[in-house]
Amino acid sequence: HRIAARLRILQELRTHRQMLEFRIGDRVSFAASGHGVLTGTLVKYNQKSVTVITETGGRWHVAPSLLHRCSVRENDSDVDLKLIRFPEIDQG
Repeated sequence: HRIAARLRILQELRTHRQMLEFRIGDRVSFAASGHGVLTGTLVKYNQKSVTVITETGGRWHVAPSLLHRCSVRENDSDVDLKLIRFPEIDQG
């Protein structure tokens, strides 16, 4: 029982380490049987997998070992990275 528990813990640590290579909001791709390669956005960490919302609106629970990071295109309108500046407050 101890050996099985140790192997389970090692697998959980490996999965957790793979999950931390990705951040919520990352664009990722993965191969789904019968669906080809799907691309989407990572939206949630689960205990053993991550949740990805695909470009077609599908929700998939995917093992982190199956994910590949997608390069972000400059004209991608999904993320707005503009810095908002607030006017200085007059303290006089």
